[in-house]
Amino acid sequence: MRSDQRMHIDTIIHSVAVWAVPVLAAVVLHEVAHGATADLLGDPTARRAGRLTLNPFAHIDPVGTVVIPLTLLIMQAPFLFGWAKPVPVDFTRLRRPKQDMVWVAAAGPATNLLLALASTALLAAAPHLPQAIALPLAASCQASILINLVLCLFNLIPLPPLDGGRVLVGLLPNALAAPLARLEPFGMVAIIALLVTGLLPPLLGPPVRAASRLLVQWALGG
Repeated sequence: MRSDQRMHIDTIIHSVAVWAVPVLAAVVLHEVAHGATADLLGDPTARRAGRLTLNPFAHIDPVGTVVIPLTLLIMQAPFLFGWAKPVPVDFTRLRRPKQDMVWVAAAGPATNLLLALASTALLAAAPHLPQAIALPLAASCQASILINLVLCLFNLIPLPPLDGGRVLVGLLPNALAAPLARLEPFGMVAIIALLVTGLLPPLLGPPVRAASRLLVQWALGG
């Protein structure tokens, strides 16, 4: 094996080690937040399906949680992207379906934002730990900040079935909400088109990089 191939493999292994836990935590807790909020507001569907668990195997989507992030790592993409298997939510069982849908949808991005802030606080504490712990912890914290900001902002795109679209459907008057809700079957097609055409990274990249840089600089005192 040539040295450059060996170095590339070592880089991939290191990237997987740094990113694996932050990616799993980000996507799993995002989905658990949706299900737990729905459960609190009257819909026990996710709980009865065994999805209110931190066991990642209950949430892994083979493509979204494994194939896509791993492919992006191998391609050395500027940031990672992925998703977990969506938790089942029956919006008709919520006590106030239209209003409560807003809280259920917003719970996922809000959780990712909280995880980014928690990772920032942990990154600030890392220099005070032994170096053997501090270096890998700092790398994982920075990865966590980035992936959680990506998931937060991506899911806030105001297009159903993304969380931002469902929040908008819940907030708009019925005359505007109904036409937007009817776009849901086509929403993911539009998102995939944005990915395939390369339009999504320029849309998300600048705000994600700016927010990530701000949080990391704050954590490191710079």
